[in-house]
Amino acid sequence: MSAPIDSLQIGMRRPLARPDGLDRMLVTLAAALPAQGVNVRDPHAPASVPLPAEPVTVTPAASNVVLQTFANAQATLSRLLRRPEIPPDPRDPALKPDVVALHFAPHAAPVFGQFGKVPRVVHFHGSWVDEHRSERGAALLAPLRYGLERMVYRGGTRLIVLSQESGDVLQARYRVPEEHIRVVPGCVDTSRFALPFNRRHVRKRLGIPHDRPVLLCVRPLLPGLGLEDLIEAMVLVKLAVPDVLLILAGTGPEQERLYGRIVARGLMDTVRLAGFVSDDKLPLFYRAADATVVPTVNMKDCGLTALESLATGTPVLVMDAGGAAGAVAPLSDDLVLPSGDYRALGSGIADALLGDRMMPSGDQCRRYARKHFDHSLVAAQVAEVYRDAIETL
Repeated sequence: MSAPIDSLQIGMRRPLARPDGLDRMLVTLAAALPAQGVNVRDPHAPASVPLPAEPVTVTPAASNVVLQTFANAQATLSRLLRRPEIPPDPRDPALKPDVVALHFAPHAAPVFGQFGKVPRVVHFHGSWVDEHRSERGAALLAPLRYGLERMVYRGGTRLIVLSQESGDVLQARYRVPEEHIRVVPGCVDTSRFALPFNRRHVRKRLGIPHDRPVLLCVRPLLPGLGLEDLIEAMVLVKLAVPDVLLILAGTGPEQERLYGRIVARGLMDTVRLAGFVSDDKLPLFYRAADATVVPTVNMKDCGLTALESLATGTPVLVMDAGGAAGAVAPLSDDLVLPSGDYRALGSGIADALLGDRMMPSGDQCRRYARKHFDHSLVAAQVAEVYRDAIETL
């Protein structure tokens, strides 16, 4: 193995700050990198010790890596742009990391110029501008957000994207040279999601009816994620499959409005808001479902919950625009639904439940996830990008 790499990870948010899979993936990746020769701190923190709102640098006793975390993922723009000082390593003030990995542009920007000629690898998880496009006042802040993102992305020695589509966004929108971009898929600890329980056993444990077709959607209840379209689509799905049940797992500011829509459409017995699902119970919910649904509107690279679902042996239906489509299409084209309004989504879901779309078996889903997305395989690819960045300078 090559010489170990000391990495400084910046912009990794508090685990599960957003229950859409991204934070879980970052934690999983961090845990797998040391086996690939990249020293990195596992960003788990004991629940009894709250993380501060300001940036904090910690140095693990058993490793010579420094991890910079930002606990408050929902901080205001002005607070994000403050320039924190990164304390030097206490054992050697002159010691610099071999590579700086940047995970979230607005958190990385304030410290962007503090590392001199140390190579920077930017993990691009989607456009910050797109993520906030549906918010009030987004148009006024969009130019500032874009300029900040462009500075970070164009300053990267290498950029890691989850899909080729994201790479195209970096090239077209942020003018990042193609030769700087590397496609590395999302990852999942497949062993943790490979449960020994059958679906009936899990449903009994969770209080889910065993005699109904069950769909699962794991998303934060935020605007721009296609949740309104999914609820509208369930009106059509119910016409074709009257006893269908959709479980929507997640919390967020849209909860009250989404519940109002469920009531207005007469779907109280068809759509269940499960609220926050803890990390240890999430694999059980995936296993209990006949299929998982990942609707997508603005945030187009949210394919990580799809990988988790496949790892449990549950097929997943995704839209044809976004990183999730590229991740699951090689397993089966029938898992990819055409983009459009709620009618296209509802028709595709109904076809899957009625057998007009061929869903892969549980074993096929699990084998596919292990072969392409296991955290050990993906961590090895990330480590190679880090080494490539180091050798470039």
